[in-house]
Formats: sequence, C-alpha cells, structure tokens
Amino acid sequence: MLKPDEAGIGRAAALLSQGALVAIPTETVYGLGADARNDRAVAEIFAAKGRPQFNPLIVHLADPEMAERFAEVGAMARALAGAFWPGPLTLVLPLRAGHGLSPLVSAGLPSVALRVPAHPVAHALLSGFGGPIAAPSANPSGRISPTSAAHVADGLGGRVAAILDAGPTSVGVESTILGVEDDRVTLLREGGLPREAIEAMTGPLASNTTPARITAPGQLESHYAPQVPLVSGAARPEWVRIGFGPDETAEFNLSPGGDLVEAAANLFAVLHAADALARNTNRPGITVAPIPDKGLGRAINDRLRRAAAPKG
Repeated sequence: MLKPDEAGIGRAAALLSQGALVAIPTETVYGLGADARNDRAVAEIFAAKGRPQFNPLIVHLADPEMAERFAEVGAMARALAGAFWPGPLTLVLPLRAGHGLSPLVSAGLPSVALRVPAHPVAHALLSGFGGPIAAPSANPSGRISPTSAAHVADGLGGRVAAILDAGPTSVGVESTILGVEDDRVTLLREGGLPREAIEAMTGPLASNTTPARITAPGQLESHYAPQVPLVSGAARPEWVRIGFGPDETAEFNLSPGGDLVEAAANLFAVLHAADALARNTNRPGITVAPIPDKGLGRAINDRLRRAAAPKG
C-alpha cells in the first residue's frame, strides 16, 4: 500500500516501468494499471481480473497532446477533448499507424479508448511514468467496481504489486465513453460525464451501449455485479434495501437528499457494503430504490441494470 506522496508515486512509476501491475486512483474508480506498451504486463491485467480478452481496455494519458501519438484525432475529437479533458470522458478513436501499444489493449479492434484523468495523483503518476497506462477497474471482472484502496485489496489481494491509496474516489462511476469517427459521435457507455453536458455541444447522441460485438469497455450485459442477486426499483421483504431520497427504512441510502452526484459517488461503496451485509446475514439479495433517469442517474441506472442482469 503506497501513500500518494512523491515517494509513493515514484515507487508506483518504477513498478510500472518494470512491467508490474499497480492499482491507481482516478476520479471515477480505482484502475488496475500496467504499461500499455508492454504485452506481458497488459496480459497480466486480463489474468488478474479474469477479464475476457475481447473486452478492450482504456489507456490513460498525462495530457491531451499524448493522444496524437496513438490515435487519429479529428476535429470533433479534438473539440471534445478540449471541452472535457482532463475528466471522466473516454474517447474511442481510430488507431494511428505505428502506435506502439500492445494489441491486447484494443482487443484486436482498429480503435483505442483514451482518457486523460482529472485526479491529481493519477496525473502525477502518468507524468512521472512518462507513458500510457492501460487501466480497467481494479476488481475481478464483472464484480462491483472499486472506489477505495480497501475495495481493491479485498477483490484482487496479492494479484497486484502495489496499491496507490489516495482515499475514496470523487465521481464514483466509470467514465462516459464516446466513439468518434470524423464528425459522428456515438455514446458507447453512460458514465461520470452526464449525457446532457455532451449533447449541449454535439446535439442529440446516437447510442450503442450494449452491442452484439463489444467495441468499448463496460458494454457487457452482465457487469458490476454483487455476489447476491440485485433488483432495481422493487422492494422485497427480507432483502437488504438501498434507498434514494428520504427513506428511514433502508439499511443504506445513496443520497438521503436525492442528489444524483452524491448517489453516483456512493454507488459502488454502498453496493460493496450491502453485498457484505446480505452475505453475512444470509439475506436473499439487494433491492435498490428507483433512481431518476437523468444526468448522472443514467449512469447509475446503467450500472444497476447490468448488475441485475442474469450471469452468463
């Protein structure tokens, strides 16, 4: 467990340079980081998570200019990056010839998912490392995403060389993902940047968030799941209840004041706690109160829908 100071960040950068896996904080969730140019290191991400290799990874960059090294960045992508980077937005762009990334990062697709995170510790690490870091969420594949170092330790344990602990994440759900080809923009995953903010710039977005063939991270139908069943929008006797808004009967509450930003920040931590309570007290499952389907509520409902989906 590394502190988010100069020594800890330097140690994390050194481990990444040696091909090791390091769990890193971002403003969205903790990521399982590896040098995106190192085939063996990237393969270790898939092995540690139990992640299918057809599911591509997000590559994290220190600054928007780095994107030009790895992808074809057109006028629309450049405008989106200028508006929302650094921040919880990932752009899926055509790979540039001679990009130097491990082919495992893009899962054999002709595109790559790129993001410039806003978290100051992530930025310091990326700047110190001096290269691209591939980093999906630092949890077993399909399970609840980690929003604290403790979540990472519980889920991956000895599978990582180090965890860079910067406390709880602020956004709490993964980045929004857009596919950009020329001037065409497609929403590939709901996330920490509300759709409304993007549409104010692009106009109404086409959406393709659960395609038959995966084109971006976070598109699997079953994902983000606790170990017990979860039902969204329905109360069931004896199940652990997660509330939203005023609700004195729920064991947990995403936001007693009905604040969607607070609810998104709390989502995965509350799911971890509710899952543990259900398992430790032999409760049948978890129910979640209805969440308004607007702003960050879209991302919350996306995660809950995938968490409730039948497991393959």
